[in-house]
Order: sequence, then C-alpha cells, then structure tokens
Amino acid sequence: MEQFLLPLIGAMIGIAIGFAIAKFLEKTKASKMVHIAKKKTASILKEANNEAKNILKKAKIEGDALLKNKELQARERFIEMKAQHEKVIQKREGKIIDAEKRIREKESKVSQELDKNRKLNAALEKKEEDFNYKLNFLDKKKAETEKLHKKQVQQLEVISGFSADEAKQELFNSLKDEAKADAMAYIQDTLEEAKLTAQQEATKIVLSTIQRVGVEQTVENCVSVFNLESDDHKGRIIGREGRNIRALEAATGVEIIVDDTPEAIILSCFDPIRREVARLALHRLVTDGRIHPARIEEVVKKTRKSIDQEIIDVGKRTVIDLGIHGLHPELIKVIGRMKYRSSYGQNLLQHSREVANLCAIMAAELGLDPKVAKRAGLLHDIGKVPETESELPHALLGMEWAKKYGEKKDVINAIGAHHDEIEMTSLYAPIVQVCDAISGARPGARRQVLDSYIQRLKDLEEIAFGFTGVQKAYAIQAGRELRVIVESSKVDDVKAAELSFNISQKIQNDMTYPGQVRVTVIRETRAVNIAK
Repeated sequence: MEQFLLPLIGAMIGIAIGFAIAKFLEKTKASKMVHIAKKKTASILKEANNEAKNILKKAKIEGDALLKNKELQARERFIEMKAQHEKVIQKREGKIIDAEKRIREKESKVSQELDKNRKLNAALEKKEEDFNYKLNFLDKKKAETEKLHKKQVQQLEVISGFSADEAKQELFNSLKDEAKADAMAYIQDTLEEAKLTAQQEATKIVLSTIQRVGVEQTVENCVSVFNLESDDHKGRIIGREGRNIRALEAATGVEIIVDDTPEAIILSCFDPIRREVARLALHRLVTDGRIHPARIEEVVKKTRKSIDQEIIDVGKRTVIDLGIHGLHPELIKVIGRMKYRSSYGQNLLQHSREVANLCAIMAAELGLDPKVAKRAGLLHDIGKVPETESELPHALLGMEWAKKYGEKKDVINAIGAHHDEIEMTSLYAPIVQVCDAISGARPGARRQVLDSYIQRLKDLEEIAFGFTGVQKAYAIQAGRELRVIVESSKVDDVKAAELSFNISQKIQNDMTYPGQVRVTVIRETRAVNIAK
C-alpha cells in the first residue's frame, strides 16, 4: 500500500509543480503582450494626433483660400450690379431728358398756335366789321329793289290786264305741261339707256342662274292613297264595329276613308306629317298582321318617333349637301320639317334648296359671298313651318327665329325683307327676293286655284281699262304680260310711254303676284283707201 501511495503522491506533487510553473509562464507572457500593446497604442495615438493636426492645418488653409475667393466673387457681383444700376439710371435720365425736350417743343408749338389764333381772331373781327357794314348796305339796296319790283309789277298788271296771282297760275300751268312732257321724255331716254347697259348683263345673270339649277318638284296634296295587296285587309283595318279604324284616326289625327276603291285606302289630312305617320303606321300594322287598338297606339308612337328622327336626318343631309355649317340644331329640325310642307303645290324643302342654289350662283356673279347668300336662301321660308300657330307673317316669324338662334344680321334681314315686310338693309335681301320669285314663278313650279288665277287676269285687264284712251287690254303669258291697245287719236307717243309707266305702278301698288308683269302699250295709226 505504501509502495503505491508514495509514487502517487510524488506524481501529484509533480503535477502541481508543473501547473504552477505553467501559470507563472503564462502570466509572464501576458504581461509582455500587454506591454507591447501599450506601446503600439501609444504609437497609434501619436500618429493620429499628428495626422489630425495636419488635417486641421490643411483645412484652415483651404478655408482661408475659399473665403478669399468668395470675397472676390462678391466684389465682382457688386461691381456688376452697380454698373447695371448706373445704366438703368442713365436710360431713365435719357428718357426724362427726351420727354422734357418734347414738352418744350410742344410748348413752343402751342405758343405759336396761340399767336396764330390771336392774329386770326383779330382778322376775323375786322372781317366781321366789314361784313356787318356790307350787310347793312345790302339791306338798304334790298329795300330799294323791293320798291322798284313792286312798281314794275304794278306796271305789268296794268299793261297785261292780269293780276300777279293770275299770271303766276297761267305761267305755272304752261310750265307744268312742258315739264311733264320733258320729264316723261327724260324718263323714257333714261330707261332705254339703262336697258341698253344693264338689261344684257342682268338677263345673262338670271338666265345662267336658272339654267344651272334644275330641281324636280313634288306636288303635295291633302290626300294620300295607301295601296293594299288584297281587299281582305280592309275588314281587319276597320275592326269589329270599327274600333280599329277609330283608334287609328284618334292616334294619328288623320281621316281614313275605306270605300269601294279596289285594293286602296285613302288617308285625308291637311298636315303632311300626320298623314305620313298614318301611312307608315298602317303599313307596319298590315305587314305585322296584329291590328288592335293597343297595338295601333304602340305602332303610331314608334312611327312618330321615327318621323321625328327622319326630320332631323333630312335637315342634316340638306345642310351637308349645300355645304352650310354652324346652324343651330333647332334650325336643322325646322329645315327637316320643310320636307312635309308645300306652298301652292310646291314642296317647301325643294323650293328652299332651289332658292339657296340660285342665291349662291347669283351672289357669285355679283361678287358677293355665295355662302351667306346660300344660307339666307335656305332659311328664307322657315317661318312657314311653325310647330304652333302664330299671327306673324312667315317672313317676320322666320326672322325672329334666325335672330333667336344666332344668325348674322345679313341673313336675318334677307329673311325678314324677302316679302317687303321690313326695309332691306343688306345686299343679300334683294337676291333672296328675286330668287324666291324665280323659283316660285317659273312654269310648273306651283299650282293655284283656277278661280283665283282667272280673277287675277281679270283684275289686270280691269286696271288697264281704268285709264283714259285704252281701247283693248289683254293679259297673256299666264299673267306675265299685259298688252294695252290705245286709241291713236287720244294718246300720242309721249302719253303712251307715260301710260305704260302709270299702269305698271298701279299694278305694283294694287295687286299681289309672283314674279314680274310686263306692260306693253301699243299705238298704231292706219290709213285705209279703196282703189276702184
């Protein structure tokens, strides 16, 4: 046991000693490393301090240089601004000097004008004194002249045996007849000269205008005929106890006549729009086959909407075809409604289109703006298609609409003056009036009632018979010419020209007619002998 313990104790002691030696050596090494680290740290701090001093020194040098640079820039900027300010001041001083110079010049001119006015006033005062002196002298002379005139008149009355008033009346009558004859001769010469110079050009313009425009006219009646494929449809249209036809008449406002005419029904109404609504609605009902009051009201409502849309489309197509831009939408609708209106059997839309083209051509020939003329020609009859009845004439109503919807003054005046309701203040107004007459008065354009046509011709002849010396009178060429045959013993050549003028003025003042009426007075002398 002891043999084992002694070596074990010696080993443990050896281990302890070795551990102590190792700790000692480790501590010694650690102290050396700490000492070395301290030296390195001190060296690094020293170098950092030196470097920081160098950086501060360098920064100070650069800051001083930058400060000097900024001071130089500030001085240069100050000098530059000072120079600019001095220039502005010099410029203002120059303007002030120029203004003072102009004021001095104006003052000198004003003083010169004042001197001239003083001299003129003095001269005028002197002339006024001279004038007053001369006026007094003339008054004295006038009084003396009146006395002498009275004496001469008294002597003439004694010599002639006439009083002064009687002599004046006699002289007036003789001079009146002579002046009247001279005036009629002058008028005749002037008219002939005007015809020679102006008739050829005017005829050329009018004829070229008419020839370049040709439009087919549609004659509108108050009756439309609706064709049926079979007479069997008539019973379905009438309905049980006539309820379908009554519903259709109540919905459209059109009288529907079902008679013995084969495969046809007559639609009668003065309003073409209502008549067209009834025709289209009836066509849809017959095509569909379902005909009863509820269906009739539905179809009529849809048809009326489609007609309203068609009116707008027609107005748009019309203004596009004519090249007119910027019209108010309400005026476009009015133009579309013209399609379903007629005037003396002439379709109003076709008439307005024709007048627009005529106006454009005539305005171009006369050197005016054809676009403005075309616009006025298209709108001249818009007052004929009011949605509600108005007491105004159609020309004035159309003028009010054009003014309301922003048309130009020339167009407004042309619309209102084309039937002479207002004064013509625009050059386009007579063009529209003439073109309206051309379109409405040409053969085949319009239909009139036979009785009114015959009465108009009779009235023309009666006007001619109302003048003395007229032997016969004939209205020819559909009332476009009135030929008057006078008695040669009662009417000489001078009075024939006077008679033609007076009859034309009487027709113009007393009658209403489209176009022009030519008055021709014929005077002939016949010498007849018989050889035996």
